[in-house]
Amino acid sequence: MTHSERLTEYAGYVHEFLDQLLSEKECQGQIINAMRYSALAGGKRLRPALVMEFYRLSGGNPKDALPFAVALEMIHTYSLIHDDLPCMDNDDFRRGKPTNHKVYGEAMAVLAGDALLTEAFALATRPENLEKFTAEQILKATNCLAKNAGVFGMIGGQVMDIESEHKKISYDELVILQKYKTGALIESATLMGCILGGADENKLKAAKEYAYSLGLAFQIQDDILDIEGDAEIFGKPIGSDAKKEKSTFPSQIGLDKCKEKVKELTQNAINAVKNDFEESEFLIWLADKLSVRNN
Repeated sequence: MTHSERLTEYAGYVHEFLDQLLSEKECQGQIINAMRYSALAGGKRLRPALVMEFYRLSGGNPKDALPFAVALEMIHTYSLIHDDLPCMDNDDFRRGKPTNHKVYGEAMAVLAGDALLTEAFALATRPENLEKFTAEQILKATNCLAKNAGVFGMIGGQVMDIESEHKKISYDELVILQKYKTGALIESATLMGCILGGADENKLKAAKEYAYSLGLAFQIQDDILDIEGDAEIFGKPIGSDAKKEKSTFPSQIGLDKCKEKVKELTQNAINAVKNDFEESEFLIWLADKLSVRNN
């Protein structure tokens, strides 16, 4: 199996799981439809792929980690729905389609996000997970997910992002902001895979370092694409950060240095895993692939 085929396989597992999980329930058709609209809209499925791959490298069958991988993807999806709302970024398109609130209205979009967040933790803690994992592993993995999704993780980064609009912040402040806003869920993906697989402390440390470098490189590349990208390929309008007067890495250090930084961080991510994980070729390929992505 090629690395590209493995990534496609992981994405297929996630899509199938979500499709079954978010099936229509009596009297709840509209909210389920709104949840499905965003959750099944595609995307890279990067975060669940990392959960499954780090679990595989820790000795497990990737499909066994699906409840946790999908829970993370549901939280990521809820964050995108809310991020697009008029009270936040006020975006009209996501992944080339109208945003959730443009289709279902603001109230239903808020509830769809809330529902995805709530159902994510129901999924991670469902009793049948005890057939594959110990109670301690489930507790630690779910706690890791909650902390990285909350006020000391993604939400905290989102607050910093809102508070930094229309004003200049330092490069170091921007790094911290993105470490939480973008990097926290990527970190939870790598760590959950290790926790569920019973990885040792050295592997947990390596996974965390990989996530930090990968997440920061991912965000810098996102900022580059907001300037140089193709809107049809990128899936959303180009130049939105400048219009909202957001602090970005290109505005801090320029495009050329941003491109150098992406290469440097990508190499850091590769170095973090190649010694502590056998068969880390997929993670190395993924880091390289994301560093030159156009969407």
